[in-house]
Amino acid sequence: MKLEFFTVPLHDGESAAEQINQFLGAHRIVSLDKAFVEDGVNSVWTFCVTYIEGDGRPPAMKKGKVDYRDVLSETEFALYAKLRAQRKEMAEREGVPPYALFTNQQLADMVQRRVTTLEGLREINGIGEARIEKYGESMLALLREEAPKLAQPPSGGVSNET
Repeated sequence: MKLEFFTVPLHDGESAAEQINQFLGAHRIVSLDKAFVEDGVNSVWTFCVTYIEGDGRPPAMKKGKVDYRDVLSETEFALYAKLRAQRKEMAEREGVPPYALFTNQQLADMVQRRVTTLEGLREINGIGEARIEKYGESMLALLREEAPKLAQPPSGGVSNET
C-alpha cells in the first residue's frame, strides 16, 4: 500500500479538488483520512489517501459482492477457498445454503485474523454460540492445520491465542 497527501485550500480550491478527484478515480483506495486546518483565509482541508497500485479500477465486484482474490493474499485466498469448500460440504449434508453456516466475509475474517480458537470465532461479527457449537471445531481444525502456511498478521493484528 502507498500513501498520497493532498491539500485543498478552503478558498479557490477547485483545481486542487479536481486533482484529488482524478487521483481517487484512478486508484484503488483503501482509506481516506481528512482533517481541517483552520488558519483564517489560509484554511485548508488535508487528505491522506492510502491506496493500492493497480489498473485504476475498483476491486472486482459481482452484484455488490467483494472478490476476495483482490482482498486476501495468495496464501490467505487458498485457505479461504478451502474454508468455502468445507462450508459447502457441511451445508449440503444439512440441506441448507452455505451462507446459513458462515458468510464469505466471516470466512475471510477467520483467515485475516488468523483465528485458531473458539474465542477467536466469537470475536467475528455475526458468529454466535449456536454456530460455534455446531461448526466451530470443524472450521478450527482446518484453520489450525493451515495456520503455519500463513505469514504473521500485520502489526496491531488480533491474536487469538488463549
